Amino acid sequence: MVQHHRATLLLHQQQRKGDAAAEEGQQLVAEEGAGKMKELRRRLVDYACHHRKHGHDALLRMLAGFALVSCLLLLLPGSPFSAAVDDLLQMGRTRLDDETPPCAAVANGTICCDRTAMRTDVCVMRGDVRTEAASNSLFLLVPPPDNSTAAAGRDERIRPYTRKWESSIMSTIDELRLRAVPDGAAAPASCDVRHDVPAVVFSTGGYTGNVYHEFNDGIIPLYITARQYNKKVVFVMLEYHDWWMTKYGHIVEQLSDYPPIDFTNDRRTHCFPEAVVGLRIHDELAIDAARMPGNRTIQDFRRMLDDAYRGRIQMIIEEEEKAAAVALGTPTQGSIRKESALKDDKPRLVIVSRNGSRAIENEAELVRAAAGAGFRVTVLQPRQDTELAKMYRALNASDVMVGVHGAAMTHFLFMRPGTVFIQVVPLGTNWAAETYYGEPARRLGLRYMPYKIKSAESSLYRQYAKDDAVLTDPDTVNAKGWQVTKKVYLDGQNVRLDIVRFRRRLRDAYDHWAELTRRRHHADSETEQRKPW
Repeated sequence: MVQHHRATLLLHQQQRKGDAAAEEGQQLVAEEGAGKMKELRRRLVDYACHHRKHGHDALLRMLAGFALVSCLLLLLPGSPFSAAVDDLLQMGRTRLDDETPPCAAVANGTICCDRTAMRTDVCVMRGDVRTEAASNSLFLLVPPPDNSTAAAGRDERIRPYTRKWESSIMSTIDELRLRAVPDGAAAPASCDVRHDVPAVVFSTGGYTGNVYHEFNDGIIPLYITARQYNKKVVFVMLEYHDWWMTKYGHIVEQLSDYPPIDFTNDRRTHCFPEAVVGLRIHDELAIDAARMPGNRTIQDFRRMLDDAYRGRIQMIIEEEEKAAAVALGTPTQGSIRKESALKDDKPRLVIVSRNGSRAIENEAELVRAAAGAGFRVTVLQPRQDTELAKMYRALNASDVMVGVHGAAMTHFLFMRPGTVFIQVVPLGTNWAAETYYGEPARRLGLRYMPYKIKSAESSLYRQYAKDDAVLTDPDTVNAKGWQVTKKVYLDGQNVRLDIVRFRRRLRDAYDHWAELTRRRHHADSETEQRKPW
């Protein structure tokens, strides 16, 4: 009931476009503390089920795994055994990934569902696929020669969202019924719109409204699933939102040449030669090249973002130049770009600001310190309606991004590989900060510099006794459950940076930029010398 109330309240807040920063804490810390243990247990169960053909061996493996988990649960999450858990998870991930995935090859006239993954179910329908919004169904018509086979009469159900282990939020996702029926049976008799390319069917419900989940649960899985079609694919969306298309339309256009379909409200019968229902997901803000056609990586995803926003950013620049020309009374174009070029002798640092919980109380002091360290400083405070192209423009042009752990840190995806990401890590968020942002940032090629605050830098230091577990042992507090974590560490904490200590991070970031600049100038000089004049 508590979980259901949580999901209902979350959706209500999303519909009102509430504070996304508050929403992001709900899921990011749901797996805090015991999250690794839960994932390990899930993987052990999945492994035993997947290898059930080996009989008792799989059962023994599963029982041994549960014994191991039970022992590890007696240990503190911060113990040396934490690294061992990560190694076991990686071993299990590699072992499963090396195998041929279910539904890798689907015969015409069949439905195949892969339900082996922890995070998502994906079904593939191949043949004469028809939509019926009124019954929340997709039909596969089986031609007469085949309609007596097992394919006819097959009935699958799926909620096409990438958090299948989280029952509370999955219960809010529309369920689709996939039915293989004989031609002329209960399926729609005719096609109102016939498409000659496949469909990818997914939901934009769930935690949509929170930028972390929009990318992790939606945009990146959409790229993983649809990229192989080279834009020759139609997106069919459940729980369609106009604002979502406004926000992510530039990305959608990079993945599909066709307008998306609002499944619920488009009552026409759409027919496809194939439908993929559900999105594939690899890890937190991650793309596993070994599972991608062409070995695509998160760097390829970021290059796609470059392509998506290039045109809009150019329009924004031209609009600003026109406005500046009017203000100055001169028609000179390119003035803003020329002015920016004169300032490029300094590295650019962007502070992604928060105005609710986990805010930097001495942000003005941080700005002065960063400027004193040699940076040209910009403060961004993204809102629910902030245009992503403007965020992308600012961060793509920056050399350092600084921000406190939270959903807005997802914008590290907009940074260029080789640049610096400084994540301020409040008390009680070490695991989540590393798992959801630190490790993914390294995979993107960023120089990740976490700044873990000390208890005296937390607003909690003024609320609790100095020997209270809230300050001295956050792992024990997190073990009391998500509601406690949310109340204490997410909703109830701000930070006041020790500027003297934080200057070390600023110096490290500046030195990193200076070294990259030196190498780039050296490479440019060598290239210039090799030119045949």
